[in-house]
Amino acid sequence: MSIVFLHDTHLATPRGAELTIQQLLKLGKEKGHEVIWDGLTHFEKTKNLIDNAQLIVYNSTSRCTYELELIKFLLKTEKPYIKVEYDYNFCIRRNILCTVDRNVKNCCDPDKFHLYRKLFANASLNVFQSPKHFEAHFEFYGEAVAHKLIMPPTVEIDHLCPSEAKDDSVIPFFGDLNYLKGGHEYISYAEKHPQIKFTVYGSNKLRRELPSNISFHDPVPNSEVLSILGKTKQFICKPVWPEPSGRLAAEAFLSGCEMIANNRVGTFSFDFYPHDKELAKQEMLEAPENFWKAIEKILQKDSIEKSTSLGRVLVYKSYGGLGDIFFAIPAIYKLAAVSETVDFAVAPRLVDFFSTHLSHVSVVNEETARKNETSYDHIYELGNYPAFKGYQLPHALKYPTHKKVKQHSIQHYIDTVSKLHSAIDNHLEGYPYFQRKDTIEQPYFVVHHGAGFLLKIWPTEKYASLIEALHEVYPNLHCKIIKGPDDPDIESYFKKSMPHIEYITGGMMEVGEAMAGALFHVGNDAGITHVAGAFNVPTVGIYGPTGPGSWGSFATYNELIWGKKGVCNIRCNYDVILNCEHRVCLTSVTVNRVLEALYKVLQRAYPENTWELKVNPQAHVEFSKKDCLISLGEQELLLEYHNATMKKQVEKLLSGHEIDLSEKSIREVIEVLNQQNVLFKVPVFN
Repeated sequence: MSIVFLHDTHLATPRGAELTIQQLLKLGKEKGHEVIWDGLTHFEKTKNLIDNAQLIVYNSTSRCTYELELIKFLLKTEKPYIKVEYDYNFCIRRNILCTVDRNVKNCCDPDKFHLYRKLFANASLNVFQSPKHFEAHFEFYGEAVAHKLIMPPTVEIDHLCPSEAKDDSVIPFFGDLNYLKGGHEYISYAEKHPQIKFTVYGSNKLRRELPSNISFHDPVPNSEVLSILGKTKQFICKPVWPEPSGRLAAEAFLSGCEMIANNRVGTFSFDFYPHDKELAKQEMLEAPENFWKAIEKILQKDSIEKSTSLGRVLVYKSYGGLGDIFFAIPAIYKLAAVSETVDFAVAPRLVDFFSTHLSHVSVVNEETARKNETSYDHIYELGNYPAFKGYQLPHALKYPTHKKVKQHSIQHYIDTVSKLHSAIDNHLEGYPYFQRKDTIEQPYFVVHHGAGFLLKIWPTEKYASLIEALHEVYPNLHCKIIKGPDDPDIESYFKKSMPHIEYITGGMMEVGEAMAGALFHVGNDAGITHVAGAFNVPTVGIYGPTGPGSWGSFATYNELIWGKKGVCNIRCNYDVILNCEHRVCLTSVTVNRVLEALYKVLQRAYPENTWELKVNPQAHVEFSKKDCLISLGEQELLLEYHNATMKKQVEKLLSGHEIDLSEKSIREVIEVLNQQNVLFKVPVFN
């Protein structure tokens, strides 16, 4: 059985990671292990090596074309493996510029980010290049990376060539002169010191005029690098990104160079820097041996250590609106899975509602909970995502993925609590959170035309028109309108008597009762829309000044209408919303647009129901003798008639009349138009 090293770059590349891997491979063979390196060029070959391996050493794979598939395959095999991290490979950029540059946002691929969390959490050991490197990963992943070994750079101490005579007339730079490695700092220093020569052993990757005292030369092997460093008086190391290790910086330090550096070099976060070179040499000499000792310990292990429980846990959600509480529920359930008990503290008015519908946790009055905090092992305040003022609250958790990973706030809450325990799987299982009613005597749908912030609501008269239109589509369905004390009066906007409407004017218990049996829901960017999500009610959410983004409705079947797109390019904040007279982002949303979204939702949500064909109310059809032109937004579809019968059938079909579906040709037309969202198979409710 072999030990397989997986790495995406050829080991002849003269860089720190590759030099380290070469040393580790050499030492492993000297110890009698069958050690194989795979450069990740053929997936089938890699899979075969993994299947036949005793242990896998998973190095860098960001350049591998099948990286995500490889991680999934490795996790599925349940083979023991070590994750050796040289960069920040969970990030699509292979660095974490987002931690040093506030302008860098959404820099991670969510799929990759979450897969790496599993990769770290399931590893027998995670190896990091420095304390600073580990801390950066801990900030994102917490306990998932806690089982660790921190290795200093494996500098070949015996090959160092420190000289007592130091040359202060030349400052070298090894590698390509680029932005991340601090190329601009190097050039700026050269500009300020024209009497010094600056020798770059690599190429220029910067678009910047260079002073005449900078020259470029071919790269040199590591042995010559050490020879040059031994004679160098000053060495510049000011990277832009947080350098995980900085093997070159370590070599310069041990060669006796005066370091012109910043705080972004991982090697300099070890205790031995800057005063104890002998300790540094000792730890670097021992690093490869410690690595193989860790491997041999893993190979001898018979059982897997079980994760301990978090014990008795109290969770607060003290900041944000009603909807934000629902976003946090999956994260609270994740905590419950690794805790002895979880008490969820909510406002007194919400205790009965959440006690009725939540499972796995106990719901307590937050006023009472604050008096009994000493009885808990851990207290977590979820505050609000993004934090706003939430970090100022006692026990507040931070959201490290905010602005880094583009995803729903539900996932940000999960990612944050997953930092607390390695056994928390940060995968979102789905919905519902709450139990829906299996049967109802009179089928109905729910509408909520209000919101906590009334300037975010779709015009009330349009809601009235929508309800009237839905009564024509579904004359047998009742409608329950949730009407809070501050919600607009909708009754006066109806053009005729609406006896099928019931108004829900009570508290959250009544709202929950109504939502538990609803066939579908239409509402604004408001908490009630997220109550619908908790019951997994098929939903259409109408958004205006604030986009859905991280706060969209989250039922399995939902459609989000954001009226701002293509209509208004003003970036909204609270003051802008208050002073906006036209609210075109909401007033421009038509009843037909909402009907179109609802048809899409219902078609997906109830595929087993008997259905009726409905023409997309947004579609515009122009009939002619030989064909018809269908316009839907920017899309145009020309449908040519094969014969007079087809012409008659298509005209009846697109005019909303019933047709004979026995003809194969018309069924094929229907399928095409259904795929193009011109026609919908809208379910019938008995």
